[in-house]
Amino acid sequence: MAKYIVNVQNKKSKIDKNIYGHFSEHLGRCIYEGIYVGDDSSIPNVKGMRIDVVEALKNIKVPVLRWPGGCFADEYHWKDGIGPKGNRKKMVNTHWGGVVEDNSFGTHEFMELCSQVGCEPYINGNLGSGTVQEMSEWVEYLTFDGISPMAELRKSNGQEKAWQVKYFGVGNENWGCGGNMRPEYYADEYRRYQTYLRNYGSNKLYKIACGANGSDYNWTEVLMERAAQYMDALTLHYYTIPGGWDHKMPALGFDEAAYYQTIKEAVFMEELLDKHSHIMDQYDKEKRIAVIVDEWGSWYQVEPGTNPGFLYQQNTMRDAMLAGVTLNIFNKYADRVRMANLAQIVNVLQAIILTEGEKMVLTPSYHVFDLYKVHQEAILLESFISQEDVGSNNYSIKDLYESVSMDDAGQVNMTICNTDLNEAKTIEGMLQGFEIKEVKGRVLSDKMDAHNTFEEPNKVKLEVFDGVNFTGEDFKVKVPPCSIVQLTFIGV
Repeated sequence: MAKYIVNVQNKKSKIDKNIYGHFSEHLGRCIYEGIYVGDDSSIPNVKGMRIDVVEALKNIKVPVLRWPGGCFADEYHWKDGIGPKGNRKKMVNTHWGGVVEDNSFGTHEFMELCSQVGCEPYINGNLGSGTVQEMSEWVEYLTFDGISPMAELRKSNGQEKAWQVKYFGVGNENWGCGGNMRPEYYADEYRRYQTYLRNYGSNKLYKIACGANGSDYNWTEVLMERAAQYMDALTLHYYTIPGGWDHKMPALGFDEAAYYQTIKEAVFMEELLDKHSHIMDQYDKEKRIAVIVDEWGSWYQVEPGTNPGFLYQQNTMRDAMLAGVTLNIFNKYADRVRMANLAQIVNVLQAIILTEGEKMVLTPSYHVFDLYKVHQEAILLESFISQEDVGSNNYSIKDLYESVSMDDAGQVNMTICNTDLNEAKTIEGMLQGFEIKEVKGRVLSDKMDAHNTFEEPNKVKLEVFDGVNFTGEDFKVKVPPCSIVQLTFIGV
């Protein structure tokens, strides 16, 4: 029996809502067909945005959306995506599938999407193949309300008032697809580019530097040493790729060993955050600079018969467990992690939504974000849970991962993942300093390879969970195998 102690009096960092952010790239069917179908589509839309997708995103309170990439960002020239659609330049998307990009979804369309969803835009600028002037003018086009060439250009394209854009990334994966740069070189380039990203009027930019690829701790060291004073955040990219880049596993048809291997590799996120944060602490003891994990999630083989450059994969309970465990880790590191962006939002990699023509499916990963939205802007509470090893000898993992927070209403919200595929876990818990009056719960639970299809869109879904007994500060709960339970404790 596991023991679970929550010290309600020990309030820690605020869990930034942006930890529950998402990522959209001009890749495969993420933007086109997934989000944007155009004004003249028979699929119900508002200004080209799919109504069903927008409503689904609003339901989970998507707080921030990153665009246009990804690798695409460092070959994207924003002026190609403004003005009358018939006059926009076409290009070949060399990174993703070699398809023609017609630029019908550009700056104005992205800002319209964010407006419909009610989320903050996070724009990634082109450092790899773009110029300082190009990036500077994009910020001016977006945010300057005075008299200038870019402001006049924006007005001529139908947007009289400047937008508010806070989050701006200076390049993407500049250690790889964004230019194959050394950290010393990128640090100097970052310093140069960010100099010309101006704050216009009430708009204050939050400048985001390209951070490390996984465990490249030297990259973090160099960037912090050479450019810390010029940044508000440093990114981190880490994908869970069981089998490795050259031997990716299928998204379906896997065995228990593959499940445990996947979760074990996902949990490596905790070590990454610990070590990168330790380096950052040497230069930034006050934790002013955030870590933004703006690409994370599972990466498997593409679905058979699909374009290998489109990165379309199914999404199972294994991915839901990966998401739940990872989000609990992010919550625990909320003093440093202030944004994360699951890759990607629709039809690509660990998508929360799949579409096919007029049909839409919510994946198991979507339901995790539905469960965890209670943590947005809540205060992390100190907690400890006893754990046991489960899984195979090669891929042994811990059975229980949790995080707990208090919201503005004084309710305690808890999310618990039981990674064990075969055994339910009985947990005896205590909310120290909190007398329980009522408990509400929801659960996501199914077999490890269970997934939703266009034929069976509701096979994996959230259910009401009422298996909690409580007296005073104490509670007891039995968490099913391969499940995520979300509990809300209401005090007397």
